[in-house]
Amino acid sequence: MHAVLPTAPVTAKVVQSRLCTKGKSASYVRHVCVDVSGTPLEGVWQAGQSFGVVPPGTDANGKPHKVRLYSIASPTYGEDGDGKVLSTTCKRLLAEREPQGEKDDPADHRLFVGVCSNHVCDLREGDPVAVAGPNGKRFLLPADRDAHDYLFLATGTGVAPFRGFVHELFVGPPAGSRARAAWRPTRSTVHLVMGTPYSSDLIYDEFFREVAAANPGFRYHPVVSREARPDGGKGEYVHHYVDRTLPQFESLLRSERTLIYVCGLAGMQVGIFQALAARNLHGGFLDVHADLASVPAAEWTTEQVKRRVHATRRCMLEVY
Repeated sequence: MHAVLPTAPVTAKVVQSRLCTKGKSASYVRHVCVDVSGTPLEGVWQAGQSFGVVPPGTDANGKPHKVRLYSIASPTYGEDGDGKVLSTTCKRLLAEREPQGEKDDPADHRLFVGVCSNHVCDLREGDPVAVAGPNGKRFLLPADRDAHDYLFLATGTGVAPFRGFVHELFVGPPAGSRARAAWRPTRSTVHLVMGTPYSSDLIYDEFFREVAAANPGFRYHPVVSREARPDGGKGEYVHHYVDRTLPQFESLLRSERTLIYVCGLAGMQVGIFQALAARNLHGGFLDVHADLASVPAAEWTTEQVKRRVHATRRCMLEVY
């Protein structure tokens, strides 16, 4: 970790930037590839970590902008197979201003544009970018990949680390790269449940479908909350889907081999933890405080989940 400190970022170069949503979406999400060759970041990150971007310029107080962290969407061997090119999944922040404090003007509803997200999305091939990192030591695949099966749960750009994981487990480095000779596809079972508001917001959808079609051990489950399901049912969130289609996950969740990874918007763990506990499938994944022993999981409040329900070593949680 921290091969490059945010107070002393190094200069890397953008080598690709493309939209990675499915069709025309109200969200602007870009897959951005950054060449870090020749810097201390080369070859030192792992899938599941993040890296920092320091946007140029100064803030409203005239101070240099602080580092922003972005999940790495690449496998450990990088986009190139040699650990020189990493990628991230960056969503533009476009929103109207809202009061955040007593001194804020409630009548000020001008457009707020995210400083770093739009900087990253605006970058073109060949542009320099100030980077730091890597960060994170828990949201990683285990050293022995085949010793476990996996349930990946994502919302929005939280799917970024799972792209790296799935690539590393089933696709492998490009032919001819130095990492290719030692790579072998996993023999494990992997399920990815990806939640978005609309089907047009699905990120890396084509990639996951192609990997699922070529690998029986990988199952991809896109879940859309604001559209009717193909069977005519109402849209649902990730935890609703897992609960409704439990038979396909139950043996996985009862197995001591299984690891759960959760990445996405803060609060998504509440519904997931409740669904697991309500079905008595949380053993091994969650440590529930004695205060909640007599409280039905469906009645757990967000505050109780945050303070009294903790992920164990078999449940990796990355929310923002």
